[in-house]
Order: sequence, then structure tokens, then C-alpha cells
Amino acid sequence: MTEAPEPAPRLECFPTSPTPPELVPGRPDRDWMDAFAARHPYRCLPLSMANTTGWELLCPFGFEAEWDGGLAAEAIRFTPDADAVHFEHFAASHFTHGIITFHTGWLFRTPPGWALRASGSPNRFKHGLAPLEGLVETDWLPYPFTMNWAFTAPGKVRFEKGEPFCFIQPVEHRRIEAFEPVRASLEGDADLGRQYEAWKEARTLFNNSMADGDPEAIKQAWQRYYFRGEYPDRAERPEGHVNKRRLTALPEAPAPVAAPEPGPRVDFRAWSAVGALGTKSPAED
Repeated sequence: MTEAPEPAPRLECFPTSPTPPELVPGRPDRDWMDAFAARHPYRCLPLSMANTTGWELLCPFGFEAEWDGGLAAEAIRFTPDADAVHFEHFAASHFTHGIITFHTGWLFRTPPGWALRASGSPNRFKHGLAPLEGLVETDWLPYPFTMNWAFTAPGKVRFEKGEPFCFIQPVEHRRIEAFEPVRASLEGDADLGRQYEAWKEARTLFNNSMADGDPEAIKQAWQRYYFRGEYPDRAERPEGHVNKRRLTALPEAPAPVAAPEPGPRVDFRAWSAVGALGTKSPAED
């Protein structure tokens, strides 16, 4: 008999507010990557994979925050956009020292042994503000965590509506301590050493051809070994190579159930009288 497949691990998302921030799979696009000629950074597969390996929490409205350099909570002044609702329940100066605290609006639960790494969106930068990363044991925690950003210098920053303020990524954190770094030698792994030398030779040849203005190299523009999942010295491809992340989106909240139409009004005084009459004994007539 064939064994039943293991159920897919679940990231349970419990809203802690009536309208929690939107949760979406990580998106690959970045403004600074778009600004490059021919969008060159998108050729770097590790960048795109990091951008999409997790879920983003999005700002429900835009706002500005200005820090005067002081250490008190009042040193940060917030100016929410006109459409902001209950802003004080979303962002605040809670920890002082120029730190903005965001409430995620969700309580997350992961399978045993799995935690959530909470951080800023990978490869997305904000001048004057840095995300503080945390690893949260969401396999048991019965309350939500916050996402925090620290000003790096006095000044003003802005978050736009729909801009990610938190990036969550499941991490099997209890197994990382089982890893043991081992110093190895390429001479001791003949196959890996040969592949490395083949790649180095091909890379040097390609770079020299580009520098010399070779038309074929210029047409090729970049080597695609890693993007395609190819070895430099053989036709076979490695198993499990991934060049696009496809995460599951959080389903929409179910529509609220409409209240039933009110039925005909009952005169409970008449009903009580009828009930009383119905309980009389024949002797009382």
C-alpha cells in the first residue's frame, strides 16, 4: 500500500482586529532594480528568490513619521493621510529611542518546530530608517508580535498605502543547531573541483570576450548557468532547481452572514393569556 502524502504545513493567520493589514505573497519587483538599464538586477536569481520567499504585510494607508533625534516617545511625530482609520492602533512610538512600532493585526501559528522570521522586505531600502529583524516562536506563542523600524538619523520618512512594512518567512529554527560547519577542500572532491574549474574558465573567457567587444558575447549579454540550473561541464541539470517562487495567497475573509429577515411580530401578552387559558383544568370552567 502506498503511504498517504503528508499534509501541507499550514501558516494559520488569526486576525486580531476587524480590518487587519493585507497579507500577500512576496513580490519580485523593486524600484531600484527597475531603474537599471535592461533591468539587469533581475538577472540575479538569488535577488528575485529572496524577494519572493515569504509574505508581505501592507500598510492600510499612507503616513509620514519625523524624528527629532530625541529619546522620548514624543520625539517621533506622525502625520497620517486623511483616509487613515484608527492610526494609533497601527503605528506608534512605543519603545522610544527613535523606533517606530507597527502592529501586524494578526496572530500567527506555525507547525511545531517552525518559527517566523519577521523583517523588512528583502532588497527594499528606506533612507533614514532600518528594519529590526526578529525570530518569533510562533509554534506556541498565544499573542501577536510587533514589527519595529529604527531611525538611523533625525529626519522624515514616508510609508505609502500598500507599501510592505513587514516580511514574514517560516524558518525551521530548531534544526539549525544540528548543522556543523566543516572545512573542506576542492582537491578532496574531484567532481566539484572539476566543475568549479570549468565554470571559472568559462566565466573568464566570457568576461574577456565582453571586454573585447565580441558580438556574440554582447548578444548573449550574461551567462545563464545558475538561472537555468545548469552545470558548466555537463548537459544534465540538478534536481530541485527553482527559478520562481509560487507562494499561496491568504484566502479572502468570508462575507458576513446577513441577518435573517424579521418575522411577524408576536404579541407576547396575548400568547401568555392563551397559554394560561390552555393550562386551566376542566374544573375551573
